[in-house]
Amino acid sequence: MSLELLEGSEALAKAMVSAGCRFFAGYPMTPFTEVLEGMAAHLPEVGGVCVNAESELEAVGMAWGAAAGGARAATGSVGQGLSLMQESIAEMCFARVPLVLLNMGRGQGDYYQATRGGGHGDYRTIVLAPADLAEAVPLIQQAFHLADRFRNPVLFMGDYYLAHVVEAVDTSAVDFEPLPAKDWALDGSSSGTGKARIVSPIMPKKRTDPEFIEYGDYLETSGDKIAEIVEGLEPIYETGGCEDADYVVVAYGTPGRIIRYVVSQLRDKGLKVGFFRPITLFPYPSDALARTCRSAKAIGVYELNAGQMIDDVRLALPRQLVEAIGGISFDDSGFGIAPELTPAKVEQRIRQAMARLGEEIAA
Repeated sequence: MSLELLEGSEALAKAMVSAGCRFFAGYPMTPFTEVLEGMAAHLPEVGGVCVNAESELEAVGMAWGAAAGGARAATGSVGQGLSLMQESIAEMCFARVPLVLLNMGRGQGDYYQATRGGGHGDYRTIVLAPADLAEAVPLIQQAFHLADRFRNPVLFMGDYYLAHVVEAVDTSAVDFEPLPAKDWALDGSSSGTGKARIVSPIMPKKRTDPEFIEYGDYLETSGDKIAEIVEGLEPIYETGGCEDADYVVVAYGTPGRIIRYVVSQLRDKGLKVGFFRPITLFPYPSDALARTCRSAKAIGVYELNAGQMIDDVRLALPRQLVEAIGGISFDDSGFGIAPELTPAKVEQRIRQAMARLGEEIAA
């Protein structure tokens, strides 16, 4: 184990290189810019390529081409840039192209975009949301593994804090179970044989292939792909203090890190409060949330938006009181350095919620 004191963007870049990423393209948008700069510094050292693209549209197209050729590839942006990529993300899901996408978000207003998508048709991306850099470094490597395992794009959710906080981390390669060979990749080996491969969102085989599948029939397999992900990927989550909690706070990403700390402080003061932090936002750990919160009298959802993840919490807990205790919070730059995201203010929100719901909790 070799620890280095690194800023988040640098650590993510080094971890992606350790995971075998050899192509990266992006357009500068803070706080994604610093990840792009890290990849530009480190990819050439291992024979990889990093491209500062003309826009997010070009970036995702370049990354798609590299991934279709069999390379481990990635791109990303902030939420605004990911909006421009939605058509390509959907098409990559249909074409079964494994790619890692980073959303170094400004606040948490992109939950719907990440978990529901803004593209066309029936598709889902795997979504991973770390709370701190120590978790993010192995998780970004797992993103590449999952993309290859399921032949599906994986979205990694970060933010300004993750990009700029400095922590001691080990960015060396993480070992995962072996993966099948990429015998579908357009690596040139089948060219000129009469049996050239195809990577397409509308058909898996050429029309001349004896096993050609019609477009409509192929689109129907999108449901099978979603089911494969849901059934094959065990959701990841963290809990604390929920066994006897009257009130449980659900949060993800950086706010989840703050909630974890505040809940531990409140429990030391005698309050029966717990926390639940989903790490996979899709597949969402609904069953685990239901089990964890089965004895709670009320659930508070702390997220830095007008209320998005709360929909998934309510779906998991249809018979329990679920309320939003977060809200939209930005600094003057709009980069998402939330003024409300301090332990003191978070504690105040939890205390106010528990006091307001006192009768229900005591019932």
